[in-house]
Amino acid sequence: MEFVVIGVIVLVLLIIVTRIKIVPQAQVFIIERLGTFYAEWGTGAHFLIPFIDRVARRVSVKEQVVDFKPQSVITKDNVSMQIDTVLFFQVTDAKQYAYGVERPMAAMENLTATTLRNIIGSMVLDETLTSRDSINQQITVILDEATDRWGIKVRRVELKNILPPREIQESMEKQMKAERESREKILLAQGEKKSKILVAEGEKESQILRAQAEKETEILKAQAEKEATLLRAEAEKEKKMLESEGAAAAILNVQNANAEAVERLNQASPSENVLKYKAIDMFPSIADGKATKIIIPSEIQGLAGLASGIKEAVKSDK
Repeated sequence: MEFVVIGVIVLVLLIIVTRIKIVPQAQVFIIERLGTFYAEWGTGAHFLIPFIDRVARRVSVKEQVVDFKPQSVITKDNVSMQIDTVLFFQVTDAKQYAYGVERPMAAMENLTATTLRNIIGSMVLDETLTSRDSINQQITVILDEATDRWGIKVRRVELKNILPPREIQESMEKQMKAERESREKILLAQGEKKSKILVAEGEKESQILRAQAEKETEILKAQAEKEATLLRAEAEKEKKMLESEGAAAAILNVQNANAEAVERLNQASPSENVLKYKAIDMFPSIADGKATKIIIPSEIQGLAGLASGIKEAVKSDK
């Protein structure tokens, strides 16, 4: 009997221990009592009444990411393509998530596919390829409104891949290649144009600098020639002045000598014969002149008599 009691006690303890539930962080437990919703258990330890309460669903309230498989869509200009979407969502109401819809992931995938087809169907191919942000925003708004009653908050929807048909891809590649070649030619033409402009500007500046250098050289030459001319003129002027001063000094000396000679002659009271002799003595200097005519004074006619008189005077002196 004692073993039975002990067994019952152990069994009760095991049941009690197993009915203690610890809810992890960022999870919510949906509890049903007798098959109906009873409570939402948050983080912490909780106790389930044996045989009455049960954990109906464990719901994560963290933000989740779902990568849906590519969906086939058709654009407004009848181009078929595959679009791969990525959905970011978070459960905000665990009860609504558990009881609002069956298989919520499948429901969101189908809702995303239909919404994507509606949006892409109103756009042409080029617009589809260049309007990802607009498409993402439209899908996010529509899905968020639709899943609100499921306790789901759609944070963001992204178009992961847009895969047009192979022939469209080849055509786009050719178009891109043509555009790149066109841009390359434009850039080369612009570069060549800028190069020519720079060369022309450089040549222009070079010519201006050469002209300025030649002008300055001519100015310097003219200034140097002017200064040399002035120096030569001053030297010639000084030379002539010195020559004039020398000639004047020589003439003055001659005149002084002549004056001194006349003065001495006057002091000596020369005789008439001596004066006549001096006149004859001066005659060669007069004859040496450049004049073509020589006027001989009448007194010179008695030259013979003067010479004999001088001879007699010399003899008497001796």
